[in-house]
Amino acid sequence: MPNTFLVGPITFQGPCKSPLIHIQILGTIIAPQNPSSWNGCETGAWLLFYKVNGLFIDGGGTINGRGDAWWTKSSTYITEESKCTIPPTALHFESCNGLRLTKLKHRNSPRNHIGLNRCSYSTLSYLDIAAPADSPNTDGIDISLSTQVRVHHSIIRTGDDCIALSNGSSQINITGIYCGPGHGISIGSLGMNGQYNTVEGVKVRKCQFSGTTNGARIKTWQGGSGYARDITFEKIFLHNVNNPIIIDQHYCPHNYNCPKESSAVKVNDISYKRFVGTSSSRTAINFDCSNNVACSGILLDHINITSSVKGEDPTVYCNNAYGTTSFSSPTASCLLN
Repeated sequence: MPNTFLVGPITFQGPCKSPLIHIQILGTIIAPQNPSSWNGCETGAWLLFYKVNGLFIDGGGTINGRGDAWWTKSSTYITEESKCTIPPTALHFESCNGLRLTKLKHRNSPRNHIGLNRCSYSTLSYLDIAAPADSPNTDGIDISLSTQVRVHHSIIRTGDDCIALSNGSSQINITGIYCGPGHGISIGSLGMNGQYNTVEGVKVRKCQFSGTTNGARIKTWQGGSGYARDITFEKIFLHNVNNPIIIDQHYCPHNYNCPKESSAVKVNDISYKRFVGTSSSRTAINFDCSNNVACSGILLDHINITSSVKGEDPTVYCNNAYGTTSFSSPTASCLLN
C-alpha cells in the first residue's frame, strides 16, 4: 500500500551532472496543513525545481497541497501567522528545459497547482488536477516565458483557469483537455500595470469544457501594450459554458481601481474552428475589444453553439472587432470585415 509523506517547502536546484533526472512519486505527498506551520516559503512555491534540465517526473502518485486552510483565512492572517505573503504554488518549475511531467494526481493547491516559467521543450500529460469550484486562484497549469510546450490528455477541475498562458508564452500546443469546473483556457491576463506582454503561436485542439465560466478566453488590461496573436481554438466541445468564446480587453476583476484606456495589447489572427455545444448565457460569443486598438483577423468557422436555456437564442456581441465568419451559429453579423 502506498505511503503518505509530510513534506515542507523544498527546493531542488541544478544544474545537475546527469542529463536525465527521473523522479517517481508512488505514494502521496502532503503539505503542512496549517499556514502558521509553513516555513521557507519565500520562493512562493511548495515544491520548487530550479535549473534542473532533462527532468522526468511520473509514478502515478498524488501531490496534495491541502490548501483549504489558505482559502478560508484572510491575507492578514497568512502574513502574520505563516510569514508567507501569498499562498504558494504547489509545484513550480523555473528554468527547467526538457521537462516531462506525466501520470500524477494534483489536489487542492493553496494557489496554482503547476507553474512553468522559463521552461522550453517541455511536455505535461495524463495529469489529474482537482480543487473545489469555489477555491480561489487555484489555476491548474500556469505557463509564462516558455516556448515549445505541449499539454495533452489531462483532466483539470479547479476554482480558476484550467490552463493560463501568460506573458512570454509561445509555440504552445494544448490537446485533449477536459476542463470543468473552472474558468476555461485563458490567454492572459496581459498588460497589467501598463506592461508590454506577448503571447503567440498557440494551438488548442480537441478540448472539452463543462460547466465552466469561460471556454476559449483572451483577457487583457487597459493601458498595456504588446500582442496576443496567431492563436487557434479548434474542435471544441461545450456543455453549459457561460462564455464559450470571449475576448475581454477591459479585464478588471471586481471592477475595482480599473485603469483608464490609453493603449492596449494588440489582439490579431485569432481563429475559432468547429465549436459545438451549449452556452448558459445569452451572449455566446463576446468580442469586447479595445476602443483604441481593434481586434483584427478574427475567424469564426463552423461554429454551432445553442442555448442551454430552453427557448432562448444565443447572440454575438462585438466592439471594434474585425474578421470573417462562415457557417457560424449564432450569426456574427457584428463582426466587421
